Amino acid sequence: MAALRSPHPDPIAPWAEVVPGAPHRMTVADLLDWPDDDGYRYEVVEGVLVRMAGSRPKAVRITDRLYRRLGDYVEAHDPGSTTPPDGVYDFEHTGQPNTGLLPDIGFYYGFREPLVQDDQPYPFAPDLAVEVASPSQDHDAMDNKARRYLRGGTGLVWVVWPQEETVDVWRPGDVTPSSTLTVADGLNGESVVPGFTYPVARLFP
Repeated sequence: MAALRSPHPDPIAPWAEVVPGAPHRMTVADLLDWPDDDGYRYEVVEGVLVRMAGSRPKAVRITDRLYRRLGDYVEAHDPGSTTPPDGVYDFEHTGQPNTGLLPDIGFYYGFREPLVQDDQPYPFAPDLAVEVASPSQDHDAMDNKARRYLRGGTGLVWVVWPQEETVDVWRPGDVTPSSTLTVADGLNGESVVPGFTYPVARLFP
């Protein structure tokens, strides 16, 4: 997702722009009711409303390829469910109050399904989170977001860098990426989505 440049970035969400004029303290419930018909994607981080511009075509194509392949695999093997870029995950119960994040692709285990309510955000962190970085998002910013996922209990994070044609892989306990994959490597669902693999090169045809 594309971030906006802001003269007043918030240090708790450096991958995005703080929304001018937003209420001082917001909840994830407030986020769900916030108008989203202006071309932005919104998140709330520790009560601060932030926004990102819509994705560019290259990022959209990357997200779509991986989402379809992962979704097909999950449907065939039934380990859980995938979510598209507008899926809101509520980190309230993970020690991060008033925080709702929207990964470009999310996956959660099937045993969590009874917790999901149709008109509420997902009440947990995703088990796999995929973020496709925009040209305006740097490594420090996306590292910050990856660590926030991990603190919430996410078991695997992939940060895709379209311009570099690489993927950073994050695992629990990491303070920097465990590894950086190139087009010679393949994504691996590891213990989170067992058996899922996908060549990195196919993300960037």
